[in-house]
Amino acid sequence: MLKAIVVYLSTSGNTKIMADSITQGILKKHVDAKAVSFYDVKIEDIKSVDAIAVGSSTFYYKMLPPMEKFLDETMANAGVEGKIGASFGSYGWSGEAPLMIAKKMRQLGMNVLDPVLRIQYKPTEKDLNECLRLGMDIAEKVKNP
Repeated sequence: MLKAIVVYLSTSGNTKIMADSITQGILKKHVDAKAVSFYDVKIEDIKSVDAIAVGSSTFYYKMLPPMEKFLDETMANAGVEGKIGASFGSYGWSGEAPLMIAKKMRQLGMNVLDPVLRIQYKPTEKDLNECLRLGMDIAEKVKNP
């Protein structure tokens, strides 16, 4: 069965809300998926999936250092080359983290969906529909690479 994982680092809960909605979109297209805090994800989880969505909030114009370490170490050692990737996150004023995540994913050889999904503050109903759409797009890309 095709599988996806949505890994997130959320400081205020907004990126987690996005991750849950993206996961619902993936499941809606009949691809197995789960949302996991980056604190709980294991390298085996990353190795065993066809698609990985990574989300982080932005802090002082950057992704949070633990997320950068996750990408540089865990993702880099998980053999993600050729896998489908997507990036997302919430922000207060600048929103660079999802762009930085997408860049690192590309450097690791992943096929990253564009555009990245950036949502300011708490996701609205319209924003959550965008998250669902991203999840469905991930699932479609996994099914038809």
